[in-house]
Amino acid sequence: MATIHKIGRRKCAVARVYVSEGTGTITVNKKPFATYFPTATLQYKVLQPMSMTENVTNYDVKVNVYGGGSTGQAEAVRMALARVMCEVGEGNRAILKPQGLLTRDPRMVERKKFGQKKARKRFQFSKR
Repeated sequence: MATIHKIGRRKCAVARVYVSEGTGTITVNKKPFATYFPTATLQYKVLQPMSMTENVTNYDVKVNVYGGGSTGQAEAVRMALARVMCEVGEGNRAILKPQGLLTRDPRMVERKKFGQKKARKRFQFSKR
């Protein structure tokens, strides 16, 4: 199997994932996976598509991720890995699709509008 390259996005984060056959090493921005995503919830989110398809120890993963915060980056990596797992095996799509891992989450922070305090909050109206 040659190296498979996919992109995942979430909020302002963009993740480029390169997957090749190997022992299960995951490198994120040239750092070990566990140091880049220190909390257990972020690590679970990243590993979710690989653990659901039982491919955690079969592939080496190299990730370049930028933009957004830690949660957005973890979910961007998760989406890219889910796309790779669909390309690796035919039956994997049926496993990942019901969990919503192949759907891009469109929720982003709404921009602040001109003449307002925040995105939706107005200045206080005064009658006089």
